Amino acid sequence: MGIDVWVPRNAPEPVEPVAQTNAQVSSDGMDWPELRDCVANCTRCELSESRTNTVFGVGNPEADWLIIGEAPGAEEDRRGEPFVGRAGQLLDQMLIAIGQSRESVFIANILKCRPPNNRDPKPAEAAACRAYLERQIELIQPKIVLAVGKIAAQNLLGTDDPVGRMRGRPHDLGGIPLVVTYHPAYLLRSPSQKNKSWSDLCLAARLVVGGDA
Repeated sequence: MGIDVWVPRNAPEPVEPVAQTNAQVSSDGMDWPELRDCVANCTRCELSESRTNTVFGVGNPEADWLIIGEAPGAEEDRRGEPFVGRAGQLLDQMLIAIGQSRESVFIANILKCRPPNNRDPKPAEAAACRAYLERQIELIQPKIVLAVGKIAAQNLLGTDDPVGRMRGRPHDLGGIPLVVTYHPAYLLRSPSQKNKSWSDLCLAARLVVGGDA
């Protein structure tokens, strides 16, 4: 079912219509097929002009764990799936270490489309995509959110703190505990930091079962 996002004729351009339609996604109560269709046909920002595929997310729609990364890269854009390639393989290994898998969690990104040259998302792009992610969170109702990397954590928590300052303690995301950890791509460049990410994963696992942080 294709879903078009309409802007009122008298609405000012360009920022206010984006904010209004973003709010509508959450309030409409879209189910998974409707939301996926809406993302696939999205033209809310300029990234729709350069993408190959939208990257909606993969995994269990009733997962306890929601993993949120930054934005699709070149291979993700080609395949329409988040966290593929070497970084994705490392993420898979991290999940296996805590008794999870790509099939048991849900993996999504701040952006559903790839920024050109893998640049950081612009604030307006993240804002245009935010309602899609919020609706995914509403549908999944995860027990834990794992923010993977600086861009994801900063966007979710509304801060410009570095990962080193955000990790190591739980945060609150609308009543859901959120744990920040390093991006697998960073860990591939700095393997000495893997022990810190393991500590973050253990913290998240304790929070899922209601243990003390």
